[in-house]
Amino acid sequence: MDINEKYNVWVKNIKNEELLKDLNSIESNEKEKYERFYKNLEFGTAGIRGIMRCGANGINIYTIRQTAQGLANYLLKSCQHPVVVISYDSRNNSYLFAKETASVLAANNVKVYISSSLQPTPFLSFAVRFLKADAGVMITASHNPAEYNGFKCYGSDGAQMGEEDALKVYNCILHADIFKDVKYASFNLSLESGQIKFIAEDVYQEYIKCVLAQRINKDVDMSQIKIVYTPLSGAGKNFVKTVFELSGAKNLIIVPEQEKPDGNFSTCPKPNPELKEAFKYGEMYAQKNNADIIIATDPDADRLGVCVKNGGEFRLLTGNEIGVILFNYIISCKKEKLSSQSVLIKSLVSTPLVNEIAEKNNCKVKEVLTGFKNIAAEILKMEKNNNLSDYLFGFEESNGYLLGTYARDKDAVSAALLICETAGYYKSIGKDFNDVLNELGEKYGFFKEETLSFEFKGSEGIIKIKNIMDDIRKNPGGFFGEFNTFEIEDYLNSTVNNFENNELSQVKLPKSNILKYKFKNGSSVIIRPSGTEPKIKFYILVQEKTENAALDLLKNIKYSILYIIKKYEK
Repeated sequence: MDINEKYNVWVKNIKNEELLKDLNSIESNEKEKYERFYKNLEFGTAGIRGIMRCGANGINIYTIRQTAQGLANYLLKSCQHPVVVISYDSRNNSYLFAKETASVLAANNVKVYISSSLQPTPFLSFAVRFLKADAGVMITASHNPAEYNGFKCYGSDGAQMGEEDALKVYNCILHADIFKDVKYASFNLSLESGQIKFIAEDVYQEYIKCVLAQRINKDVDMSQIKIVYTPLSGAGKNFVKTVFELSGAKNLIIVPEQEKPDGNFSTCPKPNPELKEAFKYGEMYAQKNNADIIIATDPDADRLGVCVKNGGEFRLLTGNEIGVILFNYIISCKKEKLSSQSVLIKSLVSTPLVNEIAEKNNCKVKEVLTGFKNIAAEILKMEKNNNLSDYLFGFEESNGYLLGTYARDKDAVSAALLICETAGYYKSIGKDFNDVLNELGEKYGFFKEETLSFEFKGSEGIIKIKNIMDDIRKNPGGFFGEFNTFEIEDYLNSTVNNFENNELSQVKLPKSNILKYKFKNGSSVIIRPSGTEPKIKFYILVQEKTENAALDLLKNIKYSILYIIKKYEK
């Protein structure tokens, strides 16, 4: 079918008046019709995610129902009596989409447990395991802007669904006609019959117990740390506040303007704790109350951001710096219990400084592709091999951290608790996080990282991102040559091209659309398209003997990347 045929099928079949009005408003707008119908949303390891709008390439009740039907069909092929746990965050329509998902699953005789209020993504991951469910669904678009939402799918291990299973679900979705093949039951009647149940209170309490159990040194007096916290109008507040109170962190100030759920994120258009602008209100209260640190969780509370006092201002720590501080603290506290089998799991694009710290402390580092699902997959392997006790910590540079294995996705609730314990410990010995990072720099060398993200929207954006990756592959020696490139790793073609000795070898990790440029001084640039947003990302990882040298190299590489991208932004 061409675009107009697809458009007319939707106009003919949708029953929702608001969505029909939305479609009618674009009847003569061919460009907008194309954007909404040139493709269907693809189901991958992060489920589906997109702009909330009517059409096949949007998040709406019909695409949500079709996805739920595909999941039901997949589960019914492999499970006799499938069980699914559903939760949702503060985004507009999240509760509606959660109910729609539950109603479709119930109509297919799938037992459903659904949260009675918005909850963080890590709680969903925990609940899937605790309730011994076959799958989980989290309605969220994480830290994306307000117009986005999504359907994130989890396997029975509590991790985001792996590629093999995600492909099977996607095939089931493709074979379910969005208007003819979707079964649907009344949500309220399914509640009465018991096919849908609200998650019981004891599950929430068990999650809290697991988070509290991650405290490393309970002798640290957390009441001495003055903390400003913002949930960025998302789902983190209740759990973060509870675990802080139970841990003795009494000096907690919650930003009132961002305390309540707000799907429009009216005080923070980009609710991403990786960005300094997300801390605008938090910094105002931190200055007023002379706070030590500011912490922020994103709308589904799986990512943690931290600002620390730096003179008269507050400095935003990078995701890598948070990971380094936490891992170094974990290592220092567990030194006597470490073995050569103790392992940190990190993403490929995360700082190599933790590799240096691990090596110095006789620990292992396991590097995986980007996406916390890959960290979770390694944890599952350890579980199957009965060596979970060797797991130390998992993190990725995009502000995702997991201490403990009670959940299988990044958890900003436990990370918030751990960062405050760490701050409390260092304050008790007269140090702050700036001191810690400087000491690590003096000991291991100065490592600086920055991620540059370039957005190319719509169908044209997808083509531009592809062209950038293709152009770099076609001219591998033409980019970053001035920085003494000696090796390029191409994870899509599984090749390692060493220019120094003219050797060609194989990449050991699975295929992925990633390029890694390695320089002679140990620095590198990693390039990849985002898996969840219309963006291409450049990860700059620099190491030098002095901080100024590291910052200079970082700046020069950054300018080189901006020059590369400039011609594509026209």
